[in-house]
Amino acid sequence: MNPAVLSDLIRSTAAEALTTRGLDTTVLPATVTVERPRNPEHGDYATNLALQVAKKVGVPPREFAGWLAEALANQDGVRSVDIAGPGFLNLRLDPEAQGRVIREVLRRGEHFGEGDELAGTRINLEFVSANPTGPIHLGGTRWAAVGDTLGRLFAARGADVTREYYFNDAGAQIDRFVRSLVAAAKGEPVPEDGYGGDYIAEIASSVLQAEPDVLGLPEDEAAETFRRVGVGMMFEQIKRSLHDFGTDFDVYFHEDSLHSSGAVDRAVERLKEAGSLYHSEGAWWLRSTDFGDDKDRPVIKSDGQPAYIAGDLAYYLDKRSRGFDLCVYMLGADHHGYIGRLKAAAAAFGDDPGTVEVLIGQMVNLVRGGETVRMSKRAGTVVTLEDLVDAVGVDAARYSLIRASVDSPLDIDQELWSSRSNENPVFYVQYAHSRLASIQRNALELGVDAGDPERTDYGLLSHEREGELLRELAAFPEKVELATRLREPHRIARYLEELSSAYHKFYDACRVLPMGDEKPTELTSARLQLCAATRQVLANGLALLGVSAPERM
Repeated sequence: MNPAVLSDLIRSTAAEALTTRGLDTTVLPATVTVERPRNPEHGDYATNLALQVAKKVGVPPREFAGWLAEALANQDGVRSVDIAGPGFLNLRLDPEAQGRVIREVLRRGEHFGEGDELAGTRINLEFVSANPTGPIHLGGTRWAAVGDTLGRLFAARGADVTREYYFNDAGAQIDRFVRSLVAAAKGEPVPEDGYGGDYIAEIASSVLQAEPDVLGLPEDEAAETFRRVGVGMMFEQIKRSLHDFGTDFDVYFHEDSLHSSGAVDRAVERLKEAGSLYHSEGAWWLRSTDFGDDKDRPVIKSDGQPAYIAGDLAYYLDKRSRGFDLCVYMLGADHHGYIGRLKAAAAAFGDDPGTVEVLIGQMVNLVRGGETVRMSKRAGTVVTLEDLVDAVGVDAARYSLIRASVDSPLDIDQELWSSRSNENPVFYVQYAHSRLASIQRNALELGVDAGDPERTDYGLLSHEREGELLRELAAFPEKVELATRLREPHRIARYLEELSSAYHKFYDACRVLPMGDEKPTELTSARLQLCAATRQVLANGLALLGVSAPERM
C-alpha cells in the first residue's frame, strides 16, 4: 500500500462516513494529503483530513477523526489508527500491506515511477543553447545536467519531449569569434573585443588544415570561410562534449535560419497586423507592457535592423507551428527579463502565456582547496564542462549539478565530489546499488533462490528498518511526479540519498543471507525480494539523473 492508495482509501472512507450521517461529501478535497510523520513513533503515515473538513460540516474535528479512525481500523492492510492533538490521524499499516510495493516494483521494473498525467502533452525543452564561440562554461554545464534530467522526468510522466538546442549563429558574438580566429591564424594578438584561450588557436589551426589557401583569399572571403568552417568546428566540439557528458538533443535549431527564411519578417508583420507593434522614434516596439512585461521592447531598431527579440518572436512561432503545447526555456542567471518578454510574446500572438515557461539557473563555481577556480586550462577564461569532468568525473559532475536547486548559486568542492567516501553523495548512492548487486551475486553463489516475488510472504518484514525501507520505496512514484510538476530534479537526488540511508540502516540491522550451516527461510526470501526492489528503484532514480548504477565499486 503506497501513499496514493492510502490517500484514496482515506477519502473513500471519509465519503462513506459523511454519507451515512447525511452530511455533505463535496467538502472533501480531490486528493487527501498523506504524509510520513517526522517521528516514526507516531505511525507510518498521518493525515490532517479531519482538521480540513470537520468544521465545514459542523462537526468538531476530533469527533470527525473518531469516525474515520473507527472505519479505517477495519480496512484491509490497516493495523491501527490513533487520534492525535486536535484531530490528526496517525496510521500504522500491516507489514504485508506495505510489502505489496515489492511486487509492484518487481512487476514494473525499470518503469516503476512512471505515470501518465502528461500523456498527450508535447513539450519543447530548450536548454544549454550556449553561444558557439567557446567551450561550455559551468552555467551551461548546469543546464546540460538539469535540463537533460528534466527531459527524462517529463518523458517518465508521459509527455512527448523534444530536447532542443538553439544555435546562436547570428549576431555580433559570431563576428568577434571569426575575427579572433583570423587573428590567431595570422599569428596576431587577440582583438580587443575578441576571444582568447588555447581553443581559438586550435580551431584556427584546424581551419588552416582544412582550407590551406584561406589566408590568400580576399579579406571578406577569408572571414566567411573562417565563419563557415570555424563555427562549425566549434559547434561540433560542443556537441561532442555534451554527448560525452550524457546529454544529447533531438533538434539543433539555427538562429540564422529565422532571418534567412523570412520567419522574422513574417512574425513582425503578423504583430503589426494585430496592432501589437507601434512606431516611435524611428523604431517598431512591441506593446509588451499590455501583456505583463515591465517595459515595451524594440523589435525593429531605428536603423531598420531587427533587435534580438525579433528572433525570439519568430522562434516562438516556429515552436508553436511544430505543434508544441508547452515551450520551456532554460536560461542563465542574467536572463530574468526574458520571463516577462517571452510570456508577453506568446500573449501578443494570441496564445495563453502559460504556453511559455522560463526557468532561470544561478551561477556555479568549482572550488579547490577552499578557493574558487577562476581560470580554465583550455579556455583561458571561465571554467568549462571539461574542467569539471576532469576534476570529478561525469557521474559526480552531473549529480552535483542536479542535486541543488537551480534557484541558488552552487559551489562544487572538488575534494568532496572526487572522494570515494560516504561524505560524497553520489558515491553514497552508487555504493548502495553496488552493495545490493553484491548481495544478489552472493545469493547465486550460495545457491539461495529468492523464489517467486508474487508468492513471497511479505508479512514477515516486520522489523522497524524493513518498514522504513518499504515506505521509502513506496514514495518513489510520488517523488517523481512532484519533481516533474515543480520542475525540481534535485528532489530525485535527495530522495535517492534518503533511500540509500534507509537501505544501509536495514543492512546493518537485518541479516539477509544465511551464515554457516543455516538454511534459507521464508524471511530470507522476503528480504532478498526487498533488496531486489530497492536495487531496482535506485537504478531507476539514477537513470533519471543520467548517472550510472555500478554493479561493483
